Amino acid sequence: MSHQSNLIADNIEEYLHEHENKDLLRFITCGSVDDGKSTLIGRLLHDSKMIFEDQLAAITQASKTSGTTGDTVDLALLVDGLQSEREQGITIDVAYRFFSTDKRKFIIADTPGHEQYTRNMATGASTASLAIILIDARYGVQTQTRRHSFIADLLGIQHLVIAVNKMDLVDFSEQRFNEIVDEYRAFATNLQAPDIRFVPMSALNGDNVVNRSEQTPWYFTDSYQGQTLIELLESVEISRDQNLTDLRLPVQYVNRPNLDFRGYCGTLAAGVLRPGQAIKVLPSGKTSTVARIVTFDGDLATAYPGQAITVTLADEIDISRGDWIVAADSALPLSNSFKADIVWMHEEVLAPGKLYDFKLATRDLSGQVTAIDYQIDVNTLEKHAIHSLGLNAIARCDVELTAAIPVDDYRTSPGTGSFIIIDRLSNVTVGAGMIRGTASAKDPAATSTDWAAFERDLNALVRKHFPHWEAKDIQSLLNR
Repeated sequence: MSHQSNLIADNIEEYLHEHENKDLLRFITCGSVDDGKSTLIGRLLHDSKMIFEDQLAAITQASKTSGTTGDTVDLALLVDGLQSEREQGITIDVAYRFFSTDKRKFIIADTPGHEQYTRNMATGASTASLAIILIDARYGVQTQTRRHSFIADLLGIQHLVIAVNKMDLVDFSEQRFNEIVDEYRAFATNLQAPDIRFVPMSALNGDNVVNRSEQTPWYFTDSYQGQTLIELLESVEISRDQNLTDLRLPVQYVNRPNLDFRGYCGTLAAGVLRPGQAIKVLPSGKTSTVARIVTFDGDLATAYPGQAITVTLADEIDISRGDWIVAADSALPLSNSFKADIVWMHEEVLAPGKLYDFKLATRDLSGQVTAIDYQIDVNTLEKHAIHSLGLNAIARCDVELTAAIPVDDYRTSPGTGSFIIIDRLSNVTVGAGMIRGTASAKDPAATSTDWAAFERDLNALVRKHFPHWEAKDIQSLLNR
Protein backbone atom coordinates (compact mmCIF):
# COMPACT_ATOMS: atom_id res chain seq x y z
CA MET A 1 0.00 0.00 0.00
CA SER A 2 0.92 3.46 -0.06
CA HIS A 3 1.72 5.98 2.52
CA GLN A 4 4.41 4.10 4.44
CA SER A 5 6.34 4.84 7.61
CA ASN A 6 9.44 3.12 8.96
CA LEU A 7 7.70 2.94 12.31
CA ILE A 8 5.32 0.31 10.93
CA ALA A 9 8.17 -2.17 10.78
CA ASP A 10 10.19 -0.89 13.74
CA ASN A 11 7.58 0.04 16.36
CA ILE A 12 3.95 -0.53 15.44
CA GLU A 13 2.61 0.85 18.76
CA GLU A 14 4.49 4.12 18.31
CA TYR A 15 3.23 4.34 14.74
CA LEU A 16 -0.38 3.85 15.85
CA HIS A 17 0.05 6.44 18.61
CA GLU A 18 1.51 8.93 16.12
CA HIS A 19 -1.30 8.20 13.65
CA GLU A 20 -3.99 8.57 16.32
CA ASN A 21 -2.78 12.03 17.28
CA LYS A 22 -2.63 13.43 13.75
CA ASP A 23 -4.91 16.31 12.90
CA LEU A 24 -8.04 15.32 10.92
CA LEU A 25 -9.36 17.36 7.99
CA ARG A 26 -12.77 16.61 6.48
CA PHE A 27 -13.26 18.05 3.01
CA ILE A 28 -15.54 17.67 0.00
CA THR A 29 -15.04 17.85 -3.74
CA CYS A 30 -17.74 19.52 -5.79
CA GLY A 31 -18.33 21.29 -9.09
CA SER A 32 -20.03 20.70 -12.42
CA VAL A 33 -20.52 17.31 -14.03
CA ASP A 34 -17.34 16.00 -15.72
CA ASP A 35 -15.08 18.53 -14.02
CA GLY A 36 -13.05 15.60 -12.68
CA LYS A 37 -14.05 15.30 -9.02
CA SER A 38 -13.81 11.53 -8.78
CA THR A 39 -10.64 11.48 -10.88
CA LEU A 40 -9.07 14.01 -8.53
CA ILE A 41 -9.80 11.86 -5.47
CA GLY A 42 -8.47 8.80 -7.27
CA ARG A 43 -5.31 10.72 -8.13
CA LEU A 44 -4.90 11.89 -4.51
CA LEU A 45 -5.21 8.32 -3.26
CA HIS A 46 -2.93 6.93 -5.98
CA ASP A 47 -0.13 9.50 -5.77
CA SER A 48 -0.12 9.51 -1.95
CA LYS A 49 0.16 5.72 -2.18
CA MET A 50 -3.09 5.00 -0.38
CA ILE A 51 -4.35 2.27 -2.75
CA PHE A 52 -4.03 -1.41 -1.98
CA GLU A 53 -2.69 -3.61 -4.77
CA ASP A 54 -5.97 -5.53 -5.05
CA GLN A 55 -7.89 -2.23 -5.37
CA LEU A 56 -5.58 -1.09 -8.15
CA ALA A 57 -5.97 -4.44 -9.91
CA ALA A 58 -9.77 -4.22 -9.60
CA ILE A 59 -10.08 -0.75 -11.10
CA THR A 60 -7.55 -1.65 -13.79
CA GLN A 61 -9.88 -4.47 -14.84
CA ALA A 62 -12.99 -2.29 -14.48
CA SER A 63 -11.37 0.43 -16.62
CA LYS A 64 -11.56 -1.90 -19.62
CA THR A 65 -15.36 -2.04 -19.44
CA SER A 66 -16.43 1.11 -17.56
CA GLY A 67 -13.47 3.46 -17.89
CA THR A 68 -13.45 6.77 -19.74
CA THR A 69 -9.70 7.27 -20.10
CA GLY A 70 -8.83 4.91 -22.93
CA ASP A 71 -6.01 2.49 -22.21
CA THR A 72 -4.97 4.14 -18.94
CA VAL A 73 -6.41 3.29 -15.53
CA ASP A 74 -9.56 5.28 -14.75
CA LEU A 75 -8.90 6.43 -11.18
CA ALA A 76 -12.44 7.81 -10.88
CA LEU A 77 -13.68 4.24 -10.45
CA LEU A 78 -12.17 4.23 -6.95
CA VAL A 79 -15.08 6.35 -5.73
CA ASP A 80 -17.74 5.83 -8.42
CA GLY A 81 -18.73 2.45 -7.03
CA LEU A 82 -22.42 2.26 -7.98
CA GLN A 83 -23.19 0.44 -11.21
CA SER A 84 -25.32 3.35 -12.45
CA GLU A 85 -22.42 5.73 -11.71
CA ARG A 86 -20.01 3.66 -13.78
CA GLU A 87 -22.48 3.26 -16.61
CA GLN A 88 -23.14 7.01 -16.86
CA GLY A 89 -19.70 8.22 -15.79
CA ILE A 90 -21.18 10.48 -13.12
CA THR A 91 -21.36 10.64 -9.32
CA ILE A 92 -24.83 10.11 -7.83
CA ASP A 93 -24.39 9.36 -4.14
CA VAL A 94 -21.86 10.81 -1.70
CA ALA A 95 -18.76 8.57 -1.52
CA TYR A 96 -16.42 8.82 1.47
CA ARG A 97 -12.74 7.87 1.40
CA PHE A 98 -9.97 8.04 3.99
CA PHE A 99 -6.25 8.63 3.50
CA SER A 100 -3.35 10.10 5.42
CA THR A 101 0.05 11.68 4.96
CA ASP A 102 2.88 12.28 7.39
CA LYS A 103 1.24 15.54 8.50
CA ARG A 104 -2.51 14.95 8.58
CA LYS A 105 -5.41 12.51 8.24
CA PHE A 106 -8.18 13.18 5.71
CA ILE A 107 -11.77 12.14 5.10
CA ILE A 108 -12.97 13.01 1.60
CA ALA A 109 -16.60 13.26 0.52
CA ASP A 110 -17.03 13.04 -3.25
CA THR A 111 -20.32 14.82 -3.92
CA PRO A 112 -22.53 14.77 -7.05
CA GLY A 113 -22.34 17.50 -9.67
CA HIS A 114 -25.85 17.14 -11.13
CA GLU A 115 -28.43 19.73 -10.05
CA GLN A 116 -30.93 16.99 -9.16
CA TYR A 117 -28.53 15.68 -6.50
CA THR A 118 -28.04 19.03 -4.75
CA ARG A 119 -29.44 17.52 -1.52
CA ASN A 120 -26.66 14.89 -1.59
CA MET A 121 -24.06 17.62 -2.01
CA ALA A 122 -25.49 19.50 0.98
CA THR A 123 -25.32 16.31 3.05
CA GLY A 124 -21.65 15.81 2.25
CA ALA A 125 -20.82 19.44 2.98
CA SER A 126 -22.53 19.49 6.37
CA THR A 127 -19.54 17.96 8.20
CA ALA A 128 -16.71 19.38 6.06
CA SER A 129 -14.19 22.07 7.04
CA LEU A 130 -12.95 22.67 3.48
CA ALA A 131 -14.40 22.43 0.00
CA ILE A 132 -12.48 21.76 -3.21
CA ILE A 133 -14.50 23.28 -6.02
CA LEU A 134 -13.37 22.07 -9.43
CA ILE A 135 -13.57 24.23 -12.52
CA ASP A 136 -12.93 22.97 -16.04
CA ALA A 137 -10.23 25.28 -17.43
CA ARG A 138 -11.96 25.22 -20.83
CA TYR A 139 -15.31 26.51 -19.58
CA GLY A 140 -14.55 28.61 -16.51
CA VAL A 141 -17.12 29.39 -13.81
CA GLN A 142 -20.37 27.52 -14.51
CA THR A 143 -23.82 27.44 -12.95
CA GLN A 144 -22.93 24.46 -10.76
CA THR A 145 -19.73 26.23 -9.67
CA ARG A 146 -21.81 29.06 -8.26
CA ARG A 147 -24.42 26.66 -6.88
CA HIS A 148 -21.91 24.55 -4.95
CA SER A 149 -19.94 27.58 -3.79
CA PHE A 150 -23.11 29.09 -2.38
CA ILE A 151 -24.18 25.87 -0.63
CA ALA A 152 -20.70 25.39 0.84
CA ASP A 153 -20.78 28.98 2.09
CA LEU A 154 -24.34 28.57 3.37
CA LEU A 155 -23.20 25.56 5.41
CA GLY A 156 -20.44 27.62 7.01
CA ILE A 157 -17.39 26.16 5.23
CA GLN A 158 -14.67 28.76 5.69
CA HIS A 159 -11.97 27.35 3.41
CA LEU A 160 -12.50 27.06 -0.35
CA VAL A 161 -9.88 25.66 -2.72
CA ILE A 162 -10.70 26.44 -6.34
CA ALA A 163 -9.04 23.70 -8.38
CA VAL A 164 -8.78 24.83 -12.00
CA ASN A 165 -8.67 21.37 -13.54
CA LYS A 166 -7.83 20.10 -17.04
CA MET A 167 -5.14 22.73 -17.49
CA ASP A 168 -3.47 20.29 -19.91
CA LEU A 169 -6.31 20.99 -22.36
CA VAL A 170 -5.48 24.73 -22.41
CA ASP A 171 -1.72 24.22 -22.64
CA PHE A 172 -1.25 25.22 -18.98
CA SER A 173 -1.97 28.82 -19.92
CA GLU A 174 -1.25 31.31 -17.16
CA GLN A 175 -3.52 33.82 -18.87
CA ARG A 176 -6.45 31.39 -18.86
CA PHE A 177 -5.84 30.58 -15.19
CA ASN A 178 -5.85 34.29 -14.28
CA GLU A 179 -9.09 34.83 -16.23
CA ILE A 180 -10.81 32.11 -14.19
CA VAL A 181 -9.39 33.48 -10.93
CA ASP A 182 -10.72 36.96 -11.73
CA GLU A 183 -14.12 35.55 -12.77
CA TYR A 184 -14.49 33.57 -9.57
CA ARG A 185 -13.30 36.39 -7.32
CA ALA A 186 -15.96 38.65 -8.82
CA PHE A 187 -18.61 36.07 -7.88
CA ALA A 188 -17.05 35.41 -4.46
CA THR A 189 -17.77 38.97 -3.30
CA ASN A 190 -21.22 37.59 -2.43
CA LEU A 191 -19.74 34.84 -0.22
CA GLN A 192 -18.64 35.02 3.40
CA ALA A 193 -15.81 32.46 3.19
CA PRO A 194 -12.66 34.22 4.45
CA ASP A 195 -10.10 31.83 2.90
CA ILE A 196 -10.14 31.16 -0.86
CA ARG A 197 -7.15 29.57 -2.70
CA PHE A 198 -6.58 28.71 -6.37
CA VAL A 199 -4.60 25.81 -7.87
CA PRO A 200 -3.95 25.08 -11.59
CA MET A 201 -3.89 21.32 -12.09
CA SER A 202 -4.59 18.24 -14.16
CA ALA A 203 -6.16 15.48 -12.09
CA LEU A 204 -5.88 13.02 -14.99
CA ASN A 205 -2.11 13.45 -15.32
CA GLY A 206 -1.36 14.37 -11.70
CA ASP A 207 -0.04 17.90 -12.30
CA ASN A 208 0.02 19.88 -9.03
CA VAL A 209 -2.16 17.36 -7.20
CA VAL A 210 0.50 15.68 -5.06
CA ASN A 211 3.60 16.44 -7.10
CA ARG A 212 4.64 19.83 -8.47
CA SER A 213 4.28 20.11 -12.22
CA GLU A 214 7.01 21.30 -14.54
CA GLN A 215 4.23 22.57 -16.82
CA THR A 216 3.40 25.46 -14.45
CA PRO A 217 6.69 27.14 -13.49
CA TRP A 218 4.83 30.46 -13.41
CA TYR A 219 2.67 29.20 -10.53
CA PHE A 220 5.60 28.50 -8.18
CA THR A 221 6.86 32.08 -8.09
CA ASP A 222 6.77 34.87 -5.54
CA SER A 223 3.72 36.42 -7.19
CA TYR A 224 1.59 33.27 -6.75
CA GLN A 225 3.43 31.53 -3.90
CA GLY A 226 1.98 28.37 -5.37
CA GLN A 227 1.35 25.13 -3.51
CA THR A 228 0.17 21.78 -4.77
CA LEU A 229 -3.26 20.62 -3.70
CA ILE A 230 -1.92 18.22 -1.09
CA GLU A 231 0.36 20.94 0.31
CA LEU A 232 -2.67 23.19 0.73
CA LEU A 233 -4.66 20.41 2.41
CA GLU A 234 -1.80 19.66 4.79
CA SER A 235 -1.20 23.27 5.77
CA VAL A 236 -4.66 24.87 5.94
CA GLU A 237 -5.34 26.07 9.49
CA ILE A 238 -8.66 24.69 10.78
CA SER A 239 -8.12 24.69 14.55
CA ARG A 240 -9.34 28.28 14.77
CA ASP A 241 -12.58 27.41 12.98
CA GLN A 242 -13.98 25.83 16.13
CA ASN A 243 -15.96 27.97 18.52
CA LEU A 244 -14.00 27.79 21.77
CA THR A 245 -15.84 30.72 23.35
CA ASP A 246 -19.54 29.80 23.62
CA LEU A 247 -20.09 26.69 25.77
CA ARG A 248 -22.63 24.29 24.25
CA LEU A 249 -23.22 20.79 25.63
CA PRO A 250 -26.54 19.25 24.50
CA VAL A 251 -27.44 16.46 26.93
CA GLN A 252 -27.93 13.18 25.10
CA TYR A 253 -28.33 10.78 28.01
CA VAL A 254 -28.56 10.86 31.80
CA ASN A 255 -26.22 8.21 33.22
CA ARG A 256 -27.54 6.86 36.53
CA PRO A 257 -25.82 3.48 37.19
CA ASN A 258 -26.28 3.67 41.00
CA LEU A 259 -27.40 5.96 43.80
CA ASP A 260 -23.97 7.57 44.06
CA PHE A 261 -23.52 8.74 40.48
CA ARG A 262 -25.54 10.99 38.17
CA GLY A 263 -23.81 12.09 35.01
CA TYR A 264 -24.99 13.98 31.94
CA CYS A 265 -23.61 12.56 28.71
CA GLY A 266 -23.17 14.33 25.40
CA THR A 267 -20.75 15.56 22.76
CA LEU A 268 -19.34 19.00 23.43
CA ALA A 269 -20.57 21.08 20.48
CA ALA A 270 -18.70 24.30 21.25
CA GLY A 271 -16.64 26.00 23.93
CA VAL A 272 -14.20 24.67 26.52
CA LEU A 273 -15.35 22.96 29.70
CA ARG A 274 -13.39 22.55 32.96
CA PRO A 275 -14.16 21.29 36.48
CA GLY A 276 -15.24 24.13 38.75
CA GLN A 277 -16.74 26.09 35.86
CA ALA A 278 -20.08 27.82 36.50
CA ILE A 279 -22.81 26.60 34.17
CA LYS A 280 -26.49 27.11 33.43
CA VAL A 281 -29.03 24.59 32.17
CA LEU A 282 -31.46 25.57 29.43
CA PRO A 283 -34.39 25.90 29.14
CA SER A 284 -34.88 25.73 32.96
CA GLY A 285 -32.24 28.38 33.73
CA LYS A 286 -30.97 26.49 36.82
CA THR A 287 -27.29 27.09 37.67
CA SER A 288 -24.52 24.97 39.18
CA THR A 289 -20.82 24.20 38.78
CA VAL A 290 -19.03 21.33 37.06
CA ALA A 291 -17.75 18.75 39.52
CA ARG A 292 -16.09 16.23 37.17
CA ILE A 293 -15.63 15.57 33.46
CA VAL A 294 -15.73 11.79 33.12
CA THR A 295 -14.61 9.67 30.16
CA PHE A 296 -13.87 5.98 29.62
CA ASP A 297 -10.14 6.72 29.90
CA GLY A 298 -10.48 8.72 33.10
CA ASP A 299 -11.40 12.23 34.23
CA LEU A 300 -10.42 15.21 32.09
CA ALA A 301 -9.00 18.52 33.27
CA THR A 302 -10.32 20.20 30.10
CA ALA A 303 -12.81 19.16 27.41
CA TYR A 304 -12.85 20.53 23.86
CA PRO A 305 -15.40 20.53 21.01
CA GLY A 306 -16.01 17.12 19.49
CA GLN A 307 -15.24 15.15 22.65
CA ALA A 308 -17.85 12.76 24.05
CA ILE A 309 -17.97 13.36 27.80
CA THR A 310 -20.03 12.76 30.93
CA VAL A 311 -20.41 15.74 33.25
CA THR A 312 -21.29 15.64 36.93
CA LEU A 313 -22.50 18.74 38.74
CA ALA A 314 -22.10 20.04 42.27
CA ASP A 315 -25.89 20.37 42.70
CA GLU A 316 -28.87 18.08 42.11
CA ILE A 317 -30.67 19.64 39.16
CA ASP A 318 -33.49 18.24 37.07
CA ILE A 319 -31.81 17.72 33.69
CA SER A 320 -33.04 15.42 30.93
CA ARG A 321 -32.24 14.56 27.33
CA GLY A 322 -32.52 17.60 25.08
CA ASP A 323 -31.47 20.15 27.71
CA TRP A 324 -28.35 22.26 27.10
CA ILE A 325 -25.49 22.99 29.46
CA VAL A 326 -24.09 26.47 28.71
CA ALA A 327 -21.96 29.06 30.49
CA ALA A 328 -23.59 30.63 33.55
CA ASP A 329 -23.40 34.11 31.99
CA SER A 330 -24.72 33.02 28.59
CA ALA A 331 -27.33 35.32 27.07
CA LEU A 332 -28.60 32.68 24.64
CA PRO A 333 -32.26 33.51 23.84
CA LEU A 334 -35.13 31.05 24.30
CA SER A 335 -37.88 31.07 21.72
CA ASN A 336 -40.33 28.78 19.99
CA SER A 337 -39.86 30.57 16.66
CA PHE A 338 -36.84 31.47 14.56
CA LYS A 339 -35.57 32.23 11.06
CA ALA A 340 -33.79 29.46 9.16
CA ASP A 341 -32.37 28.60 5.76
CA ILE A 342 -33.96 25.29 4.76
CA VAL A 343 -32.70 22.86 2.12
CA TRP A 344 -35.66 20.76 0.99
CA MET A 345 -34.80 17.13 0.24
CA HIS A 346 -38.05 15.44 -0.76
CA GLU A 347 -40.23 15.18 -3.85
CA GLU A 348 -43.30 16.20 -1.85
CA VAL A 349 -43.13 19.98 -1.53
CA LEU A 350 -42.83 21.85 1.73
CA ALA A 351 -46.08 23.67 2.38
CA PRO A 352 -46.34 26.24 5.20
CA GLY A 353 -48.64 25.14 7.99
CA LYS A 354 -48.02 21.39 7.77
CA LEU A 355 -46.91 19.75 11.01
CA TYR A 356 -43.48 18.05 10.97
CA ASP A 357 -41.11 16.57 13.53
CA PHE A 358 -37.94 18.60 14.13
CA LYS A 359 -34.68 17.27 15.55
CA LEU A 360 -32.35 19.95 16.93
CA ALA A 361 -29.15 18.67 18.56
CA THR A 362 -30.53 16.08 21.02
CA ARG A 363 -34.05 17.54 21.20
CA ASP A 364 -37.07 16.14 19.33
CA LEU A 365 -40.26 18.17 19.04
CA SER A 366 -43.00 19.10 16.63
CA GLY A 367 -43.39 22.27 14.63
CA GLN A 368 -44.17 23.86 11.31
CA VAL A 369 -42.87 26.30 8.76
CA THR A 370 -45.23 29.22 9.18
CA ALA A 371 -44.01 31.25 6.20
CA ILE A 372 -41.45 31.23 3.41
CA ASP A 373 -39.79 34.65 3.24
CA TYR A 374 -38.05 34.00 -0.07
CA GLN A 375 -36.37 31.32 -2.13
CA ILE A 376 -32.70 31.79 -2.95
CA ASP A 377 -31.75 31.22 -6.58
CA VAL A 378 -28.47 29.40 -6.04
CA ASN A 379 -27.38 30.25 -9.60
CA THR A 380 -27.69 34.02 -9.32
CA LEU A 381 -28.16 34.42 -5.52
CA GLU A 382 -31.34 36.40 -6.26
CA LYS A 383 -34.34 36.14 -3.91
CA HIS A 384 -37.81 35.20 -5.17
CA ALA A 385 -41.16 35.14 -3.41
CA ILE A 386 -42.72 31.65 -3.33
CA HIS A 387 -45.47 29.81 -1.43
CA SER A 388 -44.05 26.26 -1.37
CA LEU A 389 -40.63 24.68 -1.55
CA GLY A 390 -39.70 21.90 -4.01
CA LEU A 391 -36.97 19.28 -4.12
CA ASN A 392 -33.40 20.67 -3.85
CA ALA A 393 -34.64 24.23 -3.31
CA ILE A 394 -33.25 26.51 -0.60
CA ALA A 395 -35.29 29.21 1.15
CA ARG A 396 -35.31 31.52 4.15
CA CYS A 397 -38.27 30.47 6.32
CA ASP A 398 -40.04 31.22 9.59
CA VAL A 399 -40.19 28.14 11.82
CA GLU A 400 -42.49 27.75 14.82
CA LEU A 401 -42.12 24.90 17.33
CA THR A 402 -44.41 23.57 20.06
CA ALA A 403 -41.94 24.50 22.83
CA ALA A 404 -39.30 27.14 23.45
CA ILE A 405 -35.69 26.14 22.75
CA PRO A 406 -32.30 27.89 22.90
CA VAL A 407 -31.83 29.62 19.54
CA ASP A 408 -28.24 29.41 18.31
CA ASP A 409 -27.07 30.95 15.03
CA TYR A 410 -25.63 28.28 12.72
CA ARG A 411 -22.51 30.26 11.90
CA THR A 412 -21.73 30.60 15.61
CA SER A 413 -22.28 26.94 16.48
CA PRO A 414 -23.16 24.55 13.63
CA GLY A 415 -23.73 21.64 16.01
CA THR A 416 -26.53 23.41 17.89
CA GLY A 417 -27.66 25.82 15.16
CA SER A 418 -28.83 23.15 12.72
CA PHE A 419 -31.79 20.80 12.52
CA ILE A 420 -33.49 18.22 10.36
CA ILE A 421 -37.16 17.99 9.41
CA ILE A 422 -38.90 14.60 9.53
CA ASP A 423 -42.24 13.66 7.99
CA ARG A 424 -44.55 12.49 10.78
CA LEU A 425 -46.22 9.75 8.72
CA SER A 426 -43.34 8.19 6.77
CA ASN A 427 -40.55 9.05 9.28
CA VAL A 428 -38.43 10.16 6.31
CA THR A 429 -36.01 13.07 6.62
CA VAL A 430 -37.43 15.65 4.21
CA GLY A 431 -35.33 18.73 4.93
CA ALA A 432 -32.40 20.25 6.75
CA GLY A 433 -32.08 23.72 8.17
CA MET A 434 -29.63 26.27 9.51
CA ILE A 435 -30.89 28.71 12.15
CA ARG A 436 -30.29 32.40 11.40
CA GLY A 437 -31.68 33.96 14.59
CA THR A 438 -35.01 34.49 16.33
CA ALA A 439 -37.99 35.38 14.19
CA SER A 440 -38.87 39.07 13.98
CA ALA A 441 -42.39 40.46 13.96
CA LYS A 442 -44.20 39.79 10.72
CA ASP A 443 -45.21 42.53 8.35
CA PRO A 444 -49.06 42.68 8.23
CA ALA A 445 -49.02 43.16 4.47
CA ALA A 446 -46.83 40.10 4.02
CA THR A 447 -49.12 38.07 6.29
CA SER A 448 -52.14 39.12 4.24
CA THR A 449 -50.43 38.18 0.98
CA ASP A 450 -49.37 34.79 2.37
CA TRP A 451 -52.94 34.07 3.52
CA ALA A 452 -54.34 34.97 0.13
CA ALA A 453 -51.87 32.60 -1.52
CA PHE A 454 -52.82 29.89 1.00
CA GLU A 455 -56.50 30.31 0.11
CA ARG A 456 -55.74 29.98 -3.60
CA ASP A 457 -53.59 26.88 -3.08
CA LEU A 458 -56.14 25.22 -0.79
CA ASN A 459 -58.99 26.07 -3.16
CA ALA A 460 -57.11 24.48 -6.08
CA LEU A 461 -56.19 21.43 -4.00
CA VAL A 462 -59.78 20.82 -2.87
CA ARG A 463 -61.18 21.21 -6.39
CA LYS A 464 -58.60 18.73 -7.70
CA HIS A 465 -59.26 15.98 -5.16
CA PHE A 466 -62.92 16.71 -4.28
CA PRO A 467 -64.53 17.90 -7.54
CA HIS A 468 -68.04 17.26 -6.17
CA TRP A 469 -67.64 19.92 -3.44
CA GLU A 470 -69.59 23.11 -3.92
CA ALA A 471 -68.15 26.60 -3.46
CA LYS A 472 -69.96 27.04 -0.11
CA ASP A 473 -68.30 23.87 1.21
CA ILE A 474 -64.83 25.15 0.28
CA GLN A 475 -65.56 28.54 1.85
CA SER A 476 -66.76 26.85 5.01
CA LEU A 477 -63.43 24.96 5.21
CA LEU A 478 -61.48 28.18 4.69
CA ASN A 479 -63.45 29.94 7.42
CA ARG A 480 -62.26 27.36 9.91
